[in-house]
Amino acid sequence: MIVSLYAGGMSIRDIQHHLESTIGTELSRETISKMTDEVLEEVLVWQQRPLDRIFSILYLDALVLKIRDGAQIRNNAAHIAVGVDMDGIKHVLGTWVEATEGAKFWAGVCAELANRGVKDVLVVWCDGLTGFPEAIAATWSRATVQTCDVHLIRASMQFVGYQDREKVAAALGPIYTTATIDAAEGALHDFETSPLGTKSPATDASWRNSWNNFIPFLAFPPALHRSICTTNAIKSLNYYQTAQNHEEPRPFSQRPRCGQTTLAGHLRAYKRSWVRSWFRAGHRRARRAGYPLT
Repeated sequence: MIVSLYAGGMSIRDIQHHLESTIGTELSRETISKMTDEVLEEVLVWQQRPLDRIFSILYLDALVLKIRDGAQIRNNAAHIAVGVDMDGIKHVLGTWVEATEGAKFWAGVCAELANRGVKDVLVVWCDGLTGFPEAIAATWSRATVQTCDVHLIRASMQFVGYQDREKVAAALGPIYTTATIDAAEGALHDFETSPLGTKSPATDASWRNSWNNFIPFLAFPPALHRSICTTNAIKSLNYYQTAQNHEEPRPFSQRPRCGQTTLAGHLRAYKRSWVRSWFRAGHRRARRAGYPLT
């Protein structure tokens, strides 16, 4: 029972309170901790399991975990990979906890996924981290790399004055809500020549520099744009694992791999159906690329 509660995402403190309030059993945190160590081996097996040969979509992004380090609580990056298979089902492929997020670490994650059986991906969604597209291309050379719209908007507004942020955000809207690449280019040109664009050259430069990795999603039907233009599939996992506790997540302890083990306990069973039209489009792209799909 204790192992099941822990694997389901409850903290040791929650388990201790649950046992005491429901069946009247009092156990120390140290005793519960020893019992939950059994989950680690199972999580390692899950983390190293073989994967499908092809995924239609791969989302790569990081969440922030709070890890207790002695008397301090430090933020750590939980790197998460979510894949959409050719039947339209989302799977969490693995979690990796590191002090900070970086393209070099992501390159190792991509290599590990390839070693576990992922030979190709049709589209990879990621944030605007420098060197990230190159790290992906080094593993899956034929994959289309798509920059998350939300990350791009956030990065492009870093140097915009607070008093102009709402106006600039509204002016950028037509760029990522258009249905075609030509319309997006026209909207970007309109912003560039507008008073706001003239006042914010760094914003325009940010979009220009990321343009080739921004426009791929516009090749898909407009009905899909809102569903596939961001890495919110990763961010939603943060809500998913928070909802399991019905409260804000407490900091993980400093025990080895505790953060990764508990996070994996939340996410192992996370599977969700994807929009049917998307994986039909994925099949069409795969066939055009020469994959023998049925």
